[in-house]
Amino acid sequence: MNHKAFYKDKVILVTGGTGSIGSEIVKKLVKLNPQIVRVLDNNETALFELEQELNSEKIRTFIGDIRDKERLKRAFEHVDIVFHAGALKHVSLCEYNPFDAVKTNVLGTQNVLNAALDMNVKKVIMISTDKAVSPINVMGATKLLAERLTMSANYYVGDRDTVFSCVRFGNVLDSRGSVVPIFKKQIQDGGPLTITDPEMTRFVMSIPEAVDLILYAGEIADGKEIFILKMPALNIVDLAEVMIELLAPQYGFSKDEIEISYIGKRLGEKMYEELMTVDELGYVVDKGELFVLNSEYHPNSDNNFDYNSDLARKLSKDEIRDILLELLNSDNGADF
Repeated sequence: MNHKAFYKDKVILVTGGTGSIGSEIVKKLVKLNPQIVRVLDNNETALFELEQELNSEKIRTFIGDIRDKERLKRAFEHVDIVFHAGALKHVSLCEYNPFDAVKTNVLGTQNVLNAALDMNVKKVIMISTDKAVSPINVMGATKLLAERLTMSANYYVGDRDTVFSCVRFGNVLDSRGSVVPIFKKQIQDGGPLTITDPEMTRFVMSIPEAVDLILYAGEIADGKEIFILKMPALNIVDLAEVMIELLAPQYGFSKDEIEISYIGKRLGEKMYEELMTVDELGYVVDKGELFVLNSEYHPNSDNNFDYNSDLARKLSKDEIRDILLELLNSDNGADF
């Protein structure tokens, strides 16, 4: 996709801008000739490292936290577009630190929305997750609230022309804390690879794929939409077995030496993920590479697509292998 014309000369701010998704948004935006990309994060070291990596006059690094209302108002001055990627995302950590998840994912999101309204930002795109669909864990519940707050913000704009939309997608294969780098480390240590259940499935995509569609959503957003990115599903055990085949020899092991251990489903973990609820199906329009969910009911739309990772067609092992090899040879391959 060519986003250059839309983002040219814009002032753009990315919250959580040193995270896996946020930093890739920043890296892609810098190439699109914006006026400035502001990177807001509470990780000082990661901000410094991103500055050194990009070495670009187009970025400005802001140390701050989305929990801090006053910091946001200063950071949002003269901003055209905000990509809100700042969040607590690890399911297990959120389970044991629930109110911190609320402070960041819910109250922090409301701070972002309020600051955007106060400073007349043109567009806000909130990055969400399929775990917000019928949530059974704290992280998913807080992201569901973040989605609802973002959509509701469209009713508070008054005579401003600010628009608020969300992007919802599944697991990002090569992101920090995802299963791919975890499996890699376990293979490096000689195994075993720990899997909760042999029947577990997930929707997956790579960081570049996710970010390219996030930027596309930023272009076409008119407010009140949740953009649901299309992605394939896979069996986690197939991913583990392919990674063993690819990586065991690199670390001096045969593939037969690396075992898989089933440890049981953890607190707050689903067997499968959903891209949307059954109730949302009637409000979805298929736009090719993504679905658009809005408040308008579409009774005649043909919504026979697979929105459940258990029912969706799964990637074959050959397809998984091709994806992993592409990751290994990409700029993001360091995580793999």
